[in-house]
Amino acid sequence: MGKIDQIKMPIKEAMDNFEPKFRASIASKVALIDRITHYIVKRKGKQMRPIFVFLSAKMFGDINESSYRAASLIELLHTASLVHDDVVDDANMRRGFFSVSVLWKNKIAVLVGDYMLSKLLLLAVKNKEFQLLEISSTAVEDMSEGELLQIEKARKLDIDEAVYYEIIRKKTAALIAACCSAGASTSTQDQSVIDAMYTFGEKVGIAFQIKDDLFDYQKTAGLIGKPVGIDIKEQKMTLPLIYTLQNCDKSTSRFIINVVKRHNTNKKKVAEVIKLVQDHGGLDYAKEQMTVYKDEALAILDIFPDSESKASMKDLVEYVIERKK
Repeated sequence: MGKIDQIKMPIKEAMDNFEPKFRASIASKVALIDRITHYIVKRKGKQMRPIFVFLSAKMFGDINESSYRAASLIELLHTASLVHDDVVDDANMRRGFFSVSVLWKNKIAVLVGDYMLSKLLLLAVKNKEFQLLEISSTAVEDMSEGELLQIEKARKLDIDEAVYYEIIRKKTAALIAACCSAGASTSTQDQSVIDAMYTFGEKVGIAFQIKDDLFDYQKTAGLIGKPVGIDIKEQKMTLPLIYTLQNCDKSTSRFIINVVKRHNTNKKKVAEVIKLVQDHGGLDYAKEQMTVYKDEALAILDIFPDSESKASMKDLVEYVIERKK
């Protein structure tokens, strides 16, 4: 049994029941939409987001129909964002498979993403799940703002740590925060608990993104789907790079900025930047910050009663940090 299967044990029944419910939530009478959504669902990843939703619900009560709707809402939102991201990023592949935008072209990919967002809204409204609607709509707002903030700042490369954290809080952490607060909201009415779970998810999400940044500088990254130096190629200012720019001399800083702006496809120059980041302690600093956020997340869990679900949630946090891809 793999690590993720062990983590799922307290919610195994919910996870087994979830897929048919999710498939039903995206069904359409239009054959083209059904074909595309079937293609997407068939190639799902580890389903980390439904796991966060169900564990959060189980920590405070029983998993119920509202919990399933919460997981479906988040999965619809996440899937729509991936389909749209592939259009925005002009990406050919997603998890080792061709992206929707490559197979069916951008126009159809955008419309399918829109369709999924409409399904999200209808699922919430038809079932009068207004708290879940607010949580998921806030996540859409944050994710959109985070992406646009990153694009705006990438033009000038004027990103400091505060701006970096604002980008990843909105772009990545907001969705995991939504998972945890949505899940909790389906099994408890205590707003302080729901808010605490939101903060917990946010901290896990920030740690998750820093881990993702670190893959850009590790030689094994090329073997696990994220090529080494891809963030530099895409002119993304990640934490190891920001730290290095703040802690190197002016000529080194000018060299790094020049490579990121003008030579980001030159493998030799990108390799030099990666070496500079390693030599200036950028990776060590990012790892330290990732651990800080992980520990803060675990400290929030400690305020709640012990349970099998809480133990699994702790294991999930560790898994997120220790993952190899």
